[in-house]
Amino acid sequence: MERLWSPWRLAYVSAASETRECIFCGTCESQEAAPLVLHRGVSCYVILNLYPYNNGHLMVVPRRHIATLAQASPEELTEMASLTRWCEIALTEAYHPHGLNVGINLGKAAGAGVADHLHVHIVPRWAGDTNFMTVVGEVRVVPEDLDTTAARLRPILERLAGA
Repeated sequence: MERLWSPWRLAYVSAASETRECIFCGTCESQEAAPLVLHRGVSCYVILNLYPYNNGHLMVVPRRHIATLAQASPEELTEMASLTRWCEIALTEAYHPHGLNVGINLGKAAGAGVADHLHVHIVPRWAGDTNFMTVVGEVRVVPEDLDTTAARLRPILERLAGA
């Protein structure tokens, strides 16, 4: 059995669970989070993960505070799927990954770091992207800073939005 370890996220997940306020609610309009928000849709937005698994780790987040797909409206579901597709296109164009993980963790037991606000993870993957630094040193090497990632992906998403 293989395991995906992400000890670098412990502080983030711990803080999120201690915070009374949802970290996603209001983020779309927040000035502080503005550099991370790559696209604002009608009912959902695309944001860079502050603690990425890999370069280009994106999330599609509904603006409305909902915890499950069952609570999402048909319009929210449609926009989530469309934006997830755009993320796939943008990441493929910008990074040429060997594959992508697209996932939703519903509930804490399923691995959701933020269990009460639905979000979709889109993570570019490359053959061998789990290396000795991650496995032995419990350190994630992400060679590109978030500002550079945003500058690389934002124009592609803007182009897709205008198409």
